[in-house]
Amino acid sequence: MKYVLLVSHGKFAEGLKTSLEMFTGDTERIFAIGLHNGKSADDFKQEVKSLLDQHKFTADDEFVILADLIGGSPLTSFLSVAADYGLLDRATILGGMNFTMALAVAVSLDGMDRETLAATALSEAKEALKEYKLSADSADDDDDEI
Repeated sequence: MKYVLLVSHGKFAEGLKTSLEMFTGDTERIFAIGLHNGKSADDFKQEVKSLLDQHKFTADDEFVILADLIGGSPLTSFLSVAADYGLLDRATILGGMNFTMALAVAVSLDGMDRETLAATALSEAKEALKEYKLSADSADDDDDEI
């Protein structure tokens, strides 16, 4: 089985998980953990151990780990613990996490291998980055409704 592990600074991962659950209904295969203000990397590692101990992953399980920042303390601490648990050889790790990336992974867990999931997620994440511009006509239309 494949799982999504969301890792971030603060409550970003937790909020993203809640939003993903609204879209996918999946509450069993998406996990979130964040390094909160005032916590040390060692405190966070203990929380990661707790998370991994609570869920009895099998040797056949695979993971897509999404992080807010590659090289950030939450991800490096998470990976340190995940390595101790032997999970990294079955994991794909992506940084720059956003909702579109996470949604692409969450809805495609069963239909794609990890490499295809990664390529799809990165493509979707990049495609979602756009500036939304209002036209002069649409701005005038909004004023009429007030």
